[in-house]
Amino acid sequence: MSALLLLFACLVLGIVVARWAKPPAGIVPGINWWVINVALPALVLDLIPHVKFDSQLWFPVVAMFIVFGGAWLLFGLLGSRLGWSRGRVGALILVCGLGNTSFMGYPMLQALHGQAGLSLAVVADQLGTFPLLSSAGIVVASIYAGRNPSAGLIVRRILTFPAFVALVVGIVVGALGGWPDALHSVLAPIGATLTPLALFSVGMQFRFQLEREQAGALAWGLGWKLVLVPLLCWLIGRALGVGGLVLTVGVLQAAMAPMISAAILADEYELDPRLANALLGAGIVLSLLTIPLGNLLLPAH
Repeated sequence: MSALLLLFACLVLGIVVARWAKPPAGIVPGINWWVINVALPALVLDLIPHVKFDSQLWFPVVAMFIVFGGAWLLFGLLGSRLGWSRGRVGALILVCGLGNTSFMGYPMLQALHGQAGLSLAVVADQLGTFPLLSSAGIVVASIYAGRNPSAGLIVRRILTFPAFVALVVGIVVGALGGWPDALHSVLAPIGATLTPLALFSVGMQFRFQLEREQAGALAWGLGWKLVLVPLLCWLIGRALGVGGLVLTVGVLQAAMAPMISAAILADEYELDPRLANALLGAGIVLSLLTIPLGNLLLPAH
């Protein structure tokens, strides 16, 4: 409970600072730079060598592909039936097909399931969500904005992303026996800065403006992201014999709020940015309730 209170406090503090404290210009990009380029790679380097690769570890990764692929199928069909614009359909696929599995997923799963849950969350994010954002996310944004995606850009983004490089290094180090204790004592506290700073940054970027004509699309988007696809992933996992903490982390990562970077991508490609931001803001608030409630229904070990 205290860990969840810390997450909530950091989120609220970010909202308060952004609204009333007059923070210096550029503080959010600066925090995000540290989280993405320093804290996240350090956390990955520290955790991945300790991950025990077993026969069920595919599930948290595949669950992220189910979220994105299902969103593309669902909103593509709904868009044609309900007369949505291509921009609206593209925004829904991006924002409700990609979860906030790092900035919110890491701290929430660490709070709920400790280092074991956090390690599995890293696997789902780095092998599932991030490659999807950098590849299929760019493809979807380009298609629905009427642009041509660049294969070279997609490959370069994946191979040069600091956390992905750290993931590869961490796997190699784990195969060789892990880091010495002295290096662990350096990586661990640097990685620990991710949780408070990530939630503080989310709070500072929080916006929620709902317009009446967005209500139907908002309900469909959040219904898929927070309820339907986690249930679908749970059913698939159970049917295929997945259980324990691997099942729990896969389902909870599937249920995470929409990704901030996906909303930014929708804005860059002019895909209904107001709907994208409404989905983001409402999803963050609702997920603070739905994730702990969903966790109560899932196995703890």
